[in-house]
Amino acid sequence: MKGLLLISGGFDSAVAGYLMQQKGVEVHAVHFSYEPFTDNSPEIKSKATSDLLNFKSFTVINISKEVEEIAKKCNHRLYFILSKRLMMKKAEELAKELSCDFLITGENLAQVSSQTLSNLQSITDAAKMQILRPLLTYDKEEILKIARKIGTYEISKGPEVCDCLGPKNPATKSYLEEVRLEEKKLKI
Repeated sequence: MKGLLLISGGFDSAVAGYLMQQKGVEVHAVHFSYEPFTDNSPEIKSKATSDLLNFKSFTVINISKEVEEIAKKCNHRLYFILSKRLMMKKAEELAKELSCDFLITGENLAQVSSQTLSNLQSITDAAKMQILRPLLTYDKEEILKIARKIGTYEISKGPEVCDCLGPKNPATKSYLEEVRLEEKKLKI
């Protein structure tokens, strides 16, 4: 089995990839860059954890123009949901090229605004390919304990920068029809 991991540079996605490897999955990784809105530290951290965990491949896709368009044209409260939908679509394209069987994320139920049940449903809808979320029910301390054990904790430390264009009060509940209507405003 082959899976494509969406890796951010944070703790969760590296641990999710590791756990899938433990199940015998060949893990490929994709990182979505927001440069020039951020520096390249998330990419460097993602590459370092991918190398440490011996993921089969590592790809970087810059989505700065697309997320800027989302921030400017769409209901700003839905920014995180729309940007994650974008990532799912692009990851699915790459996964097909790599002959992967599914996508893997480090998403964790209710840890951040985009990870509420309704928002995860809106994000999942963007891809036809199966999305596996091995950390869905883990709490943060469990994730950090595994990160320390596998050696990714020190690499992954530091501020998260993926929310640089995001709203102060993101939507914690979304409705799929509304999300799809907002997405139609985009040329993506």
